[in-house]
Amino acid sequence: MDVMRHIDLYCERMGPAFWAEPINALTNGAFLVAALVMWARAPQPACRVLSTILAAIGVGSFLFHTHATVWAMIADVAPIGLFIFGYIWAAHRYFWGLSWMWAGVSALGFLPFAAVLTPVFSAVPFFEVSAGYWPVAFLIALEAWALRRRLPRVSVGMAVGAGLLAVSLTARSVDMAVCAAIPVGTHFLWHLLNGLMLGWMIEVLRRHLAERPSAG
Repeated sequence: MDVMRHIDLYCERMGPAFWAEPINALTNGAFLVAALVMWARAPQPACRVLSTILAAIGVGSFLFHTHATVWAMIADVAPIGLFIFGYIWAAHRYFWGLSWMWAGVSALGFLPFAAVLTPVFSAVPFFEVSAGYWPVAFLIALEAWALRRRLPRVSVGMAVGAGLLAVSLTARSVDMAVCAAIPVGTHFLWHLLNGLMLGWMIEVLRRHLAERPSAG
C-alpha cells in the first residue's frame, strides 16, 4: 500500500496543495467544538471516552482534507470506526443492561451487520456514494424503534440522531453531483451536521446516565 498516494474525492479539492479544501478542512472544527461541549457537559467516563474520540475524528478529518493521502484517510476513518463501536458498546451496556462482555460482543456484531447491508446500499442509486455509512443510520433507527417502550426518551433521542445522520449523509452524497452548480460542494455540511449529530448522541447517553449516578 502506498500510504503517500494522493486522493481526490471531493468537489472542493482542485489540486494536491495543503489548503486545496479550505472549507472542508476548517469545518472540522465542528467536531472539536462538539467534543469540548460534551466533555464539559458529560463527566461520565463513557461519555468522556466518546468525547475524546469525537475530537480525534475532527483531527483525523482535518488531516485528510489537507494532506489528502492514504495515510490521512486512515487517520480520518479510524476514529469514526472507534466511535461507532464505542457507542454501540455503551448503548448496549447502559440502554439494554448487557454485561461488559456481551456489550462488546454486540459491538463486534456491527461488522457482519455492515458487511451485509453495505452491498445493498451500494446497489441503490444515490445511496451508493455513502454506502459504508448508511448501515450506521439504519442501526440507530432500529435501536430507536426497539427502545420505544423500554426507554421512550432514549428512543426519541436516537430517532433524532438517525434523522440528523440521514440529512448529513445526504449532504455527503450529493457533493460531486452538485459540483458544477456549487463549486465548493456540500461535503462541508457533512462535517457541520455530523459534528452536531455525534455530539447529540453523546448527549442522549449523558441524559440517560444522569438518571443512573452509579453508571459510568
